[in-house]
Amino acid sequence: MSKAFYITTMGCQMNEYNSDQLTQSLISSGFSLVSDPDIADIILINTCTVRAKPEQKAFSQIGRMAIVKRKKPSLILGVIGCMAQEQGTDIIRRFPQVDLVMGPRELGGICGILKRIDQNRERIVATNLDLPPSGPEHCQGYFKGRVKAHISIMEGCNNFCSYCIVPFVRGREISRAPDEILSEARHLIAEGIKDITLLGQNVNSYLWEKENYGFTRLLRDLSALDGLLRLRFTTSHPKDLSSDLIQCFGGDLPNLCPHIHLPFQSGSNSVLKRMRRGYTRERYIGLIENLRNIRPDIAVTSDVMVGFPGESKKDFEMTLDLINRIQFDSLFSFKYSDRRGTLADQMNNKVDDVEMALRLKVLQDLQKQITLKRNKDLEGREFEILVEGQSKKHGQLTGRTISNKVVNYECNSGEIGALVKVTVKVAGLNSLYAELL
Repeated sequence: MSKAFYITTMGCQMNEYNSDQLTQSLISSGFSLVSDPDIADIILINTCTVRAKPEQKAFSQIGRMAIVKRKKPSLILGVIGCMAQEQGTDIIRRFPQVDLVMGPRELGGICGILKRIDQNRERIVATNLDLPPSGPEHCQGYFKGRVKAHISIMEGCNNFCSYCIVPFVRGREISRAPDEILSEARHLIAEGIKDITLLGQNVNSYLWEKENYGFTRLLRDLSALDGLLRLRFTTSHPKDLSSDLIQCFGGDLPNLCPHIHLPFQSGSNSVLKRMRRGYTRERYIGLIENLRNIRPDIAVTSDVMVGFPGESKKDFEMTLDLINRIQFDSLFSFKYSDRRGTLADQMNNKVDDVEMALRLKVLQDLQKQITLKRNKDLEGREFEILVEGQSKKHGQLTGRTISNKVVNYECNSGEIGALVKVTVKVAGLNSLYAELL
């Protein structure tokens, strides 16, 4: 098969990594990547189903691409990722134009399955969750011009939080071998990557049991690689945030960036208990205090949900109180939505959607004030940023601080991947404007 393919990606950084993984495999097998679905022979839609909104967007995208297929019947249309895993044959029944439904654990077999569809014109559903996670098939030059990349170090989750569908669509936790991860990191560095983010549904529970090799050891081995300027990881679970991991931010790993994404979901202990999160608000606040004692300049971001079944106004006020106490750098906030098969889906006392929307607005307005204040405190300070490329505004370059703040500065030309020093002049809600020193 020598065909052109197009991939559109929704959802989290893990999905972005999976799309990179697929793209490299397909290019290595002789396929060519195109940026226009109208000229593609294969269209793959990488989906998310963690909440109702991204699922609705995925269905809309399938509908749009189905129109493309009607004009070109020979086109292979595939739906992959978490929603594909969760919906399975329902997608095939709902959309007769779809040829392939493939879950996250099946992605390593994409080339063989596409060949079967092309030769036999059969429709395939591949959703086996018992397969081990597969690493990418490296494609020389694929990362040219990029300075950041992701590495998936583990797949799946064993926590079964009552609202979360991840264990059902990503499977149980399986960690990749450390040698395989280190080899992938060396390849990325050789390709010019200088900033690597480690990914996992619960990244700090990484464990290669054959050698009793845990997450902090992996961080130390990766940190020692020549040419790696910045090392990050996401997403952490508070119940697995060990004192050893907190100590890693103390300075022994100079390229470990002082930023942690630590979802708290609710500030109410009664809600956290019904969510089956495995920690209390007091435990969470204590973890943040420990992190800031070790690294005072650490940036803390988080996820929070409003409207979990049974959430009272007092519960919501406790969430606002926790946000005020912690002073997060930024928050990903969203309304609760039922996910099929989860415990919360069967719970009574659901919060009205109008009330959820009101609570979300109050929470987001509060966080905007906090984020802007924290960013304004950076005005006049000097930072070293890693240049990532052209800003959206003409004549500006963009980069990030070690704490993951986006910085734009005036410069018509500059070396992508270089470290430059800047002074922050104006701080906005989403980014900082600076001048080159």
